[in-house]
Amino acid sequence: MIAMDQRNAGGQSRAPITAQDGWHTYAADHIALLDHLRIDRCHLYGQCIGGSFIMSLLKAQPQRIACAVLAQPIGRVGEMKPGRAARFDAWAKTLGDHPEATEQVLNAFYQNLYGPGFVYSADRAFVSSCRTPCLVLAGNDEAHPFPISEEVAKLLPNAELIPEWKTGAALASAKVRVKEFLSKHTPR
Repeated sequence: MIAMDQRNAGGQSRAPITAQDGWHTYAADHIALLDHLRIDRCHLYGQCIGGSFIMSLLKAQPQRIACAVLAQPIGRVGEMKPGRAARFDAWAKTLGDHPEATEQVLNAFYQNLYGPGFVYSADRAFVSSCRTPCLVLAGNDEAHPFPISEEVAKLLPNAELIPEWKTGAALASAKVRVKEFLSKHTPR
């Protein structure tokens, strides 16, 4: 198992922030790590923003991904609200050691990430063309809307949706199903 130390996310990985950054920037980081570790094929598990990272990798290098689990993927239903989300601004306040992260740069970066809507890093046409087996664990709040999880699972040609999975018997069942799913799609 590899857990990412995502750039500029409070861990040890730091990189400049530019107005051109977006989902492709993170995908390049992920691909570089897979290359460095000489991993030709793998499973992906991403929760929250991880679903958008997964879609970026599926666009960039689908041949490397045996299967993917998207747990409560982020997305937007409807129009984008004016301004930036509070959680983005909270993150921006942690960037005191990034003098290049001006308001203009941060606004452009925010638009690059969240302007497109749906699952942000991929449009519906791409999602409906993706052949990689996927398991979607539904979200159920504003940042992880159930309708996004439901639509992603419907659009993906080879997907399964688990609508309830966060507590009790549903959580126990989901854990078993995730393990079965990963095992089924492990290259032999």
